[in-house]
Amino acid sequence: MNYFSVLITLLRDRKDFIDEVRQGIRLNSKITSLLISSSILFAIYGAVIGAFAGPLQALSSAVKLPALYLITLIICLPTLYFFNIIFGSKLTLGQHFVVLLGSAAIISILLFSFAPVTLFFLATIDNYQFFKLLNVVIFGITGFLGINFLYHGLQALSPQDSAGQATRTQILQSWLILYAFVGSQLGWTLRPFFGAPGEPFELFRDMQGNFYLNVIQSILEVLGLR
Repeated sequence: MNYFSVLITLLRDRKDFIDEVRQGIRLNSKITSLLISSSILFAIYGAVIGAFAGPLQALSSAVKLPALYLITLIICLPTLYFFNIIFGSKLTLGQHFVVLLGSAAIISILLFSFAPVTLFFLATIDNYQFFKLLNVVIFGITGFLGINFLYHGLQALSPQDSAGQATRTQILQSWLILYAFVGSQLGWTLRPFFGAPGEPFELFRDMQGNFYLNVIQSILEVLGLR
C-alpha cells in the first residue's frame, strides 16, 4: 500500500506534490511508487479489455497496456528534456520523469475508475466494434486529463518570469502532440489489446493500415454504413 500513498497524495494535493518535485524531495521514491502503482492499475484495465476475447488476451493486454504507456514516456522523455534544457530550464531529468509518471499515474487511476463501466458493457453487449470504440473514447478522455496535469505541472515547475519561458511553453505544446502521435502509433504496433472475436489468439498482428483509419472504419461499421 505504501506504493499507492504517493498516488493518493498526487490525487489529493497536487500543489504539495509539485512543490516536493520542485525541491527534489524523494524523487527516486516517487518514481518507484508511481511506476509500480500505475503499472498495476494499467494491468487491471488491460485485463478487463482483453477479457472480451478470452483469458489469453486478458493476460496479454495486462502486460501490454502498462508497457504501452511506459515505453511512450521513455521514447518521448529525451526530446522534452533536452529541448527544455537548451532553452533555459533548470529541471533535472528526474524531475521531468516524475511529472511524466504522475501524468501516467493519473491516467491509470482514471482507467481503473472506468473498469466497472467497461465490465458492464463487456457483460451486456457482443459487438466488437462498439466495445472498441467505447474504449477509444475512454482512453481519449483519460489521456486528455493526464496530459492536462502534465502541462500544468511542468508550467508550475518552470519560473514564469525566466528567460525562454515562452519558448519552453511552445515546445511543451508541440511535444504533447508528438506524445499523442507516438502513443497512438505504439498502441497500433502492440495490438491487439481487445482481440477480435472468433479469431485465434495473437500476441502481435501484422503491420497493416493505421490507428486512425481503423477507428473511422469502426465508426462506419457501428453506424451500419459499411
